[in-house]
Amino acid sequence: MELDDHDRKILRLLQANADQTVQELADAVGLSATPVNRRIKRMEEAGLIRGRVALIDQEGLGLRATLFIFVKTSRHDADWLERFSRGVARLPEVIEFYRMSGEVDYLIKIALPEIADYDAFYKKLIAIAPLSDVSASFAMEAIKNTTELPV
Repeated sequence: MELDDHDRKILRLLQANADQTVQELADAVGLSATPVNRRIKRMEEAGLIRGRVALIDQEGLGLRATLFIFVKTSRHDADWLERFSRGVARLPEVIEFYRMSGEVDYLIKIALPEIADYDAFYKKLIAIAPLSDVSASFAMEAIKNTTELPV
């Protein structure tokens, strides 16, 4: 999808605050409301805007621990991948999940109330599918944490 400067500005504004009205966006972009609304609809239909969400404060929910789980496996067949992917995606603690290149096969980011809760998560994780190695690191401080993509 081809984007112009107006589209990019609309995307930046929506990433910063998706609650803005079309008129507020139009005023900020320098267009009238109708073309801004059309542009937003076009970007939604193209799948560029996937949805609008409320960002919840993790610590406010009592989820004070962020952990990164590094998974290695000796299995890479389609059946294993399907089982593992579905199983991990269903775990509510998982907030990000990636298949990686390099030494680690999968990276899983989780949010927990306390570091001590990791053991229970670990037991659920290893019950999903056979794994070769699982290790974890916890974040001591979030230096940058954003949902805003560079537009």
